Amino acid sequence: MRRDVLLYGLVGAVLIAVLQLVEFRWIIIEHSMAIYGGLVAVVFAGTGLWLGLRLTRPTPKVVVREVEVLVPAPAEFVRDEARVDALGLTPRELEILDLMAAGLSNQEIAERLFVSVNTVKTHSSRVFEKLEVRRRTQAVQQGKALRLIP
Repeated sequence: MRRDVLLYGLVGAVLIAVLQLVEFRWIIIEHSMAIYGGLVAVVFAGTGLWLGLRLTRPTPKVVVREVEVLVPAPAEFVRDEARVDALGLTPRELEILDLMAAGLSNQEIAERLFVSVNTVKTHSSRVFEKLEVRRRTQAVQQGKALRLIP
């Protein structure tokens, strides 16, 4: 902001200096309004162009891609109970994780288990904490990798 004010003042000073250098009597008397009008027009046009370019600058696009790695399930699934105990997962949280892996929404899980959607969200957030993930897809992937779900 200071730079812009200083630049604006410098341009004004240069314009005044130019007018002093070109101060021939016949130009000032006969064409003074045209000169001042032209200078004002140039200053406002330049300021408008500068502001227009500065305010309409496109914002950079950030592309985030999530890569999903599928972990193949064994032919016969055996849950790793030692891992379940180590993580401290409750049977209800395992059930929620199973239903997440089946692709059900929170509402569908709530209807199937006869609980409220808020209860499902609470269990889901606890599963996320215990598995140290942030998304449902990550939780399912981590659950399969740790042999918690088929």
